[in-house]
Amino acid sequence: MVKKIHRNLKEIILIGLQGKNIFITGGSRGIGAAIVKKCAELGAKVAFTYSSQEAQAQSVLSSLPGEGHRIYKLNVTSAEEVDSTVSQVLEQMGEIHGIVNNAGITKDQLLLRMKIEDFDAVMKANLYGSFYVTKSFAKNLLRAKNSSVVNISSVIGSSGNAGQSNYAASKAGLEGFTRSIALELASRNVRVNTVAPGYIKSDMTDALSPEQLKAFADKIPLARPGEAHEVAQAVAFLLSDSSSYITGQTLHVNGGLYLN
Repeated sequence: MVKKIHRNLKEIILIGLQGKNIFITGGSRGIGAAIVKKCAELGAKVAFTYSSQEAQAQSVLSSLPGEGHRIYKLNVTSAEEVDSTVSQVLEQMGEIHGIVNNAGITKDQLLLRMKIEDFDAVMKANLYGSFYVTKSFAKNLLRAKNSSVVNISSVIGSSGNAGQSNYAASKAGLEGFTRSIALELASRNVRVNTVAPGYIKSDMTDALSPEQLKAFADKIPLARPGEAHEVAQAVAFLLSDSSSYITGQTLHVNGGLYLN
């Protein structure tokens, strides 16, 4: 009886992404790669982008279960390049049921030392890029049934952080963009939400000393950094039919960091 219930629960979880085509920007490493893998594991056909490291993207692609997945080189700061890539995706994969705006950059510096071009670069990649991709897919999403957009923000977009005024502004803007587009598209059953990760373990954090890691962990109520797959699970939930009555929200995945 227990095994039967477990099988039924697994089927309920999986059905949310089975048969869905999902497009993810910045999917060749880190959180993006974890999202790509989770979506494929849950039965979706995935298209994802990379900006420069093709070998890394090919490695992620070759690791995915299922068939029909695709990769595309894309600079999300170019509206023309986004439109061209989206046209290719729709031609090659057909209808897209979910998009994840994950691509982004940081160029940290204190305000008095920050170059205008660095502020612009972060805004264009993190905010404008999400706008370009969402706008380009909008007509397709309106036609699709139960479609979903998930924007990847950051706890910094809500809390702010010294030396990251450009990054904080871009992510705060992304959350406002999410809420506004959620209102615009809700009548056609297109849901738009944000996932805001906190301190997530990565190649960068692996290079930190035990003392530095402890200093970060001490600020987190759950007393540890998050894992990329924990963010991916939240994204997959918002892409799935299991979240069919959730829109315009920011889901914080940060171990309670935002509470401090």
